[in-house]
Amino acid sequence: MKKIFLAIALSISLFKASADEGMWLPMLLGEQVYADMVKRGLKLTKEQLYSINKSSLKDAIIIFGGGCTGEIVSDQGLIFTNHHCGYGAIAAASSVQNNYLRDGFYAYNKDQEIKSQLTVQFLDKITDVTKEVEDAVKGLSWEERTKKLPDVIKAITDKVADKENGLEGRVYSMFKGNQYIMYVYKRFRDIRLVGTPPESIGKFGGDTDNWEWPRHTGDFSVFRVYAAKDGKPADYSTDNVPLKPKHFLPVNIKGFKDGDYAMIYGYPGGTNRYETSYGIKLKNEIENPSLVSLRDMRLKYMYAEMIKDPAVKLKLSSNYAGIANYWKFFDGETKQLIKFKTQQQKQEYEAKFTAWAKGKPEYENIFADYAKNYAAWTPYSKMRQYNIEGVVGSPLGAYAASLKSLEDKLLKPSTPSAEIRKAIEAATAGRKAFKEGEDLPSDEKIMAAVAMMYYNEVDKNQHPVGFFESMKGTFGNLKEEATFKAWAKDVFAKTMLLDDTKWAAFAADPTAVALQSDPAFAFANAFISNYNSKYAPLYTAFTNKNNELGRAYMKGIMEMNPAAVKKMYPDANFSMRVSYGNVKSYRPRDAVFYDYVTTSKGILEKYKAGDYEFDLPAKQVELLKKRDFGQYIDKRTNDLVIGFITTNDITGGNSGSPVIDANGNLLGLAFDGNYEALSHKIAFDKDLNRTICVDVRYVLWCIDKLGGASNIIKELKLVR
Repeated sequence: MKKIFLAIALSISLFKASADEGMWLPMLLGEQVYADMVKRGLKLTKEQLYSINKSSLKDAIIIFGGGCTGEIVSDQGLIFTNHHCGYGAIAAASSVQNNYLRDGFYAYNKDQEIKSQLTVQFLDKITDVTKEVEDAVKGLSWEERTKKLPDVIKAITDKVADKENGLEGRVYSMFKGNQYIMYVYKRFRDIRLVGTPPESIGKFGGDTDNWEWPRHTGDFSVFRVYAAKDGKPADYSTDNVPLKPKHFLPVNIKGFKDGDYAMIYGYPGGTNRYETSYGIKLKNEIENPSLVSLRDMRLKYMYAEMIKDPAVKLKLSSNYAGIANYWKFFDGETKQLIKFKTQQQKQEYEAKFTAWAKGKPEYENIFADYAKNYAAWTPYSKMRQYNIEGVVGSPLGAYAASLKSLEDKLLKPSTPSAEIRKAIEAATAGRKAFKEGEDLPSDEKIMAAVAMMYYNEVDKNQHPVGFFESMKGTFGNLKEEATFKAWAKDVFAKTMLLDDTKWAAFAADPTAVALQSDPAFAFANAFISNYNSKYAPLYTAFTNKNNELGRAYMKGIMEMNPAAVKKMYPDANFSMRVSYGNVKSYRPRDAVFYDYVTTSKGILEKYKAGDYEFDLPAKQVELLKKRDFGQYIDKRTNDLVIGFITTNDITGGNSGSPVIDANGNLLGLAFDGNYEALSHKIAFDKDLNRTICVDVRYVLWCIDKLGGASNIIKELKLVR
């Protein structure tokens, strides 16, 4: 195993990582960066970081749900993760009568823990499958390779699949297809909610503080993983027992100081650090501004309804949070990429590469081909964003678009009636789920605004033929906002997708004509069919060519600069990674200094009674004013530390990741990045990048002092 991964480390690279930069593959820590980790303060052995045969830190780290990280913190399968990671499960467990999202919840014994639909996955082992993949596609053209790869990968993962024991494999493309590594996971299916703070704590600061430091958000939630009595994964059952983990993290309540060692294990979702200048230009000029504009509109209309009614807020909260999170991110990303001249830096490197590649047939035309590829696709990029973030950004539009496959079946005379019945049942189930989350007033406004923005912003030659002409003929001048509002009102009034009686009649006797005549389906279908028939093939060709060029470019860099190989890491792709750095204050701009911690003093300064973003439970205000911090007080500040910052390299997917000290103890939970370094998916800033974390002492204070759940505290191994 060691020999295999040493080969990986010595065969792939791009640019050498700077200090604190790097999302390192856990099995390569010993060969690549262990010595530097020790120099920075680490006290653990290589085997304690990652081991196949013995328990190690990797055994306490889980994939939580579908896109977050969690950590095991007790010998009874207790999980800590972020509040926003558990948000959907908390909302699902809530009702207007038992509003756990608003009021918080703690189970004072295991019988009170609440069933969820979540799963968690533990990393079992890692295997290099590059040779197996490459042998299967050897000699194929890029197009043939692309088509065959899914089947090749499925054949590899099928060999390790074991449903009874919860085992499943996932093959990750590393370094743009120059390496393939399979992670084997064990999935557990019985996950229960143990505790959550009130939303006013878990989301304190709301959108105003999102991606910002100083921060005072108690972004945590608590769950537990259960298994059958034999320790195997099992569906929910009252006979199941808490999982006995291979490893769990002790909890450090001693505190830390500026400069102390910190590392983060987790599942970063995606970076593109090897992006070209062409990709950055497209992102800065078209993709990000379009996304931000459309999300800004959607959030405005949702927020207006949420503040009117607690039931609407509860219904829309999870969706709103997801939209808002990356609305601000992509706005900040563009500003930082422009500020730090990232596109120009890429161009300078690409010029050096092109000079080196001259006379080398495999590489000399790479950037000429990139230029042609981007020139061919760029005119259609905005239209694609408006479909993704606009047309199906409307919940009604999204559900209507999902009926496209039903239409396809209804249009084929050869489709068996049993297959149509099955499709109708699926559509009816989807409709039920859609209606449960639908807010009619906000969605109607969103649909009207989407249509108007599409008409005004997207090249008229790319509009669906006849759609806007028909709207004009029925509802009036397309230069008037009132026209689009009247059209949307008519859609919502007449669609069978919102009318139970009409839907029941359609479901009993479904026809393509009836579906196509529905105004909501006609809206979605016009735009989706227009894109699928004319532009989707162009986008597929664009991405395939980009992937082909990207793989060749990486290979060329490898040959151009072999000395950098030993200090390289692949882009994040939701495989387990480790980053290391230090707790550290910083100076974001002239005359401004940010300390490395925030305290209860700052919470009380921000607190605004009744405010949507800065309200707090009355009991918390009372306890903080009394300075009732108990064993969780920080001796240096003589206060309760709320949050802290580190230099760790993380991205989306790391939410809920444990921040671990030099001895392997839990210091806190990572939950955000700072605005000054929002270009981190593309370019890591060694001076300004900070990871924002909730201090575990604040987590425990909320559970214990505020929530009264001392039973949870007693379950932990506290390091004092």
